[in-house]
Amino acid sequence: MGENKKNYVASHIAALPKSGIREFFELVNNMSGNVISLGVGEPDFVTPWNIVESGLFSLEKGHTAYTSNLGIPALRKEIVKYIKSNYHVSYAWENECIVTVGVSEALDIAMRALLSPGDEVIYTEPCFVSYPAEITMAHGIPVSVPTYEKDAFALTPETLVKYITPKSKVLLLNFPCNPTGAVMDLENLQGIADLAIKHDLVVITDEIYSELTYDNIEHHSIAALPGMRERTIFLHGFSKAFAMTGWRVGYACGPAEIIDAMMKIHQYGIMSANTTSQEAAIEALRHGKKAMMKMRDSYCERRNVMVKAFNEMGLKCHLPKGAFYAFPNITSTGLSSKEFAKGLLEQQQVAVVPGAAFGASGEGFVRCCYATSINEIYEAMKRIKLFVESCKQK
Repeated sequence: MGENKKNYVASHIAALPKSGIREFFELVNNMSGNVISLGVGEPDFVTPWNIVESGLFSLEKGHTAYTSNLGIPALRKEIVKYIKSNYHVSYAWENECIVTVGVSEALDIAMRALLSPGDEVIYTEPCFVSYPAEITMAHGIPVSVPTYEKDAFALTPETLVKYITPKSKVLLLNFPCNPTGAVMDLENLQGIADLAIKHDLVVITDEIYSELTYDNIEHHSIAALPGMRERTIFLHGFSKAFAMTGWRVGYACGPAEIIDAMMKIHQYGIMSANTTSQEAAIEALRHGKKAMMKMRDSYCERRNVMVKAFNEMGLKCHLPKGAFYAFPNITSTGLSSKEFAKGLLEQQQVAVVPGAAFGASGEGFVRCCYATSINEIYEAMKRIKLFVESCKQK
């Protein structure tokens, strides 16, 4: 195109960093040998057979056409029934629920439906890697609020209020949290709801891990608190609790006018979520709880093994109450999170994610996913201990 070629890539996209998770795992993919991965946030269970069978049967019945832009009515009816039963919030399936291509699309179209250039979106760090990028791509301004190990990485109203400005429009929450496993108690959640009402914030609550809580912790949705339903977009899906990552089906519920705006973007960009996946998701909601609870119990056992091992080897690790990630503090090794992850991979062939991939507040930690087999976790902990000991000898 010659020396005077134009810069064809949009400036706000060109400035985006690549995913810290995916960039690191390019190293993993190029390694040979017995690499144990504690990095990818994905259940090691296959989708339960009754859910798979429902998808297959829908194909046999010839259900291969587009669905409604909002999603199959039967699925939307099951979704709002599930939310009312489990989260104590009522939505109309006809116009307050949309089925999306995973929660990722739901978040994307929610941001684009809500934000005008210059609007600020407050979110907590450490956070899922896509959050600041999603905000930027929707021409919003990301404003990160740090959470702290001393608070078990929960968000407190006292911290949040310091980051609210006249330009603040959206508060993005993710509890249970990826990558920390943090949860929110009702007192702090109520304080945050009070701030959202006082400052007229729209809340987007990503509750994809909400079924995966441990130690008899009761999950509370901010959407269920007084005055919040009308200003909250509730995001959820099937990937984590039902082991359906590859099916790519999620959903959003909220006020009809916001869902309608999201539907416009979804309509022009996607048309409708995968038909077969939607059929399978109906079965997940109707008959998937038993398998989900069994998987959750297994994750809890693995969590206990992993966290105990980290603390015994001298890496302080809080006990996560939700999701399926441990977030040990590695500052005692004298290494940065990236140096730790790279050294561990090269020397012991164990893959973890540097905490810095989840924002500046994640530095000094690494994320380790315990949604892998218990035997691999035992072996990984042995190898990590050897690496930590080698760091202390230097």
